[in-house]
Amino acid sequence: MAKIALVNGSLRSPQVGSSVTSWVHDVLKSKTPSGVEIEAIAIKDFNLPVFDEAVMPASVSATTPFEHEHSKKWSAAIASYQGYIFVVPEYNGSLAGGTKNAIDYLYTEWPGKPIAVISYGVQGGARANEHFSWLLEFIMKLKVVETKVKLPFAPAEIGHSVSGTLGEQTQKDWAESGKKEEVLKALEEIAAILSVTEK
Repeated sequence: MAKIALVNGSLRSPQVGSSVTSWVHDVLKSKTPSGVEIEAIAIKDFNLPVFDEAVMPASVSATTPFEHEHSKKWSAAIASYQGYIFVVPEYNGSLAGGTKNAIDYLYTEWPGKPIAVISYGVQGGARANEHFSWLLEFIMKLKVVETKVKLPFAPAEIGHSVSGTLGEQTQKDWAESGKKEEVLKALEEIAAILSVTEK
């Protein structure tokens, strides 16, 4: 069984990220390959401060481990999965600072593993998606799948998202524009890399 983490990358409070991640999770559960298990986690639950370790993430090993418990727990959690789907917001034209900080804690946990990037925002989080995908592929050495899902908010509901509400029109737009199919295609691409056969 291949374990894939569905990661909510938002740290804001209130946040719409949890609702977006739940929407993605419901889509994934509708057609999950038999050899795959999806587990939802949230960066926010790990309470990570701005990186505060003496050892560089690329140098972490049994002889030079992390010092702090928050680092150890985050590292162990990420290392336990064979693949990832990150759901990330776009803030001010790029990846959110808290999300980037969480990624900066890691390195040895995931080279070579497949990952899908799902972004959301006023224009679907296109720039955050692009920046994050580049970071994951060229710096963290993950295998970023081809399908990069971008989820735009309905114009009339952008204000709702700031208060943590995922609007009905936005969800309708996503369904009618094929976003569910894109999410499932990204999962299929992860499964293919892991050589998992669909039902």
